Amino acid sequence: MRNRIAPFLPGPLRRRVAPGWSPKPVVAVVRLAGIIGPSQPLRGGLNLAAVAPALEAAFSMRGVKAVALVINSPGGSPVQSSLIYKRIRALAEEKGLPVYAFAEDVAASGGYMIACAADEIYADQSSILGSIGVVSAGFGFTGLIEKLGVERRVHTAGESKAMLDPFQPEKPEEVARLKALQSDVHDYFKKLVSESRGERLKKDDADIFSGAFWAGEGAVARGLADGIGDVRGKMRELFGKDVRLKLVTSRGPWWRPSAGGGVDSSRAEGLFARLGAGFAAELGDGLIAAAERRSLWSRFGL
Repeated sequence: MRNRIAPFLPGPLRRRVAPGWSPKPVVAVVRLAGIIGPSQPLRGGLNLAAVAPALEAAFSMRGVKAVALVINSPGGSPVQSSLIYKRIRALAEEKGLPVYAFAEDVAASGGYMIACAADEIYADQSSILGSIGVVSAGFGFTGLIEKLGVERRVHTAGESKAMLDPFQPEKPEEVARLKALQSDVHDYFKKLVSESRGERLKKDDADIFSGAFWAGEGAVARGLADGIGDVRGKMRELFGKDVRLKLVTSRGPWWRPSAGGGVDSSRAEGLFARLGAGFAAELGDGLIAAAERRSLWSRFGL
């Protein structure tokens, strides 16, 4: 009985009533799931603005012993990936807390960059990790508009303003400029991974920075992850069987999926009416975005 009421008593009284009592260790859990990029009215996005409140709350939680990141992302924006990585590291150093990352289906590309913010990375045997590279993809429509008899008119101030226009023939010098930009981003990604993983990373493996990816055991063998494990099992191993895992989420507008996915259906009544006149345009954008998201996930067999 004394131990049950101990958490609710002030310190001096608690020490008198239950001198042997100590609080159960707490680990804050932040779920980071989805494509990394900007949020829109009908779809969530994994970006710093969306996840910062949850990260701040997790690292500021009373009595917290560590922060666990549960990651399920095939990547997306390199900038947002980097910003989230930097915020996690800044909070970890400020609060003096260890950080553990757990890959679910996939922690690849930008998703793996975020995982590198952790002191240790764990995965399931079937998790996909890696894809340390940079990609730019699109379509060329020059043949189509020629068949349709459409004349493309573009006027710019600045010779590179319309670079890589999909309705104009591809120019070698523009492709070379894009590849140089990609190389800069890739170099930053490689440096970040190398510094965060340190001696654990098997840098003599030429495939590590090639954009290739591996399942759990293969990722561990290359030093991309520290072991096979799930958040509950690993936290119990590190902090004892009494450890309490507390999920921390960011609350956004009721119609927008959170960084962890899912819309609050109990508040979705009147969705179409509330979205207003821009709904049709947003729906079109949403369908295109859904196709893009599907293509990102499908690269990893998901």
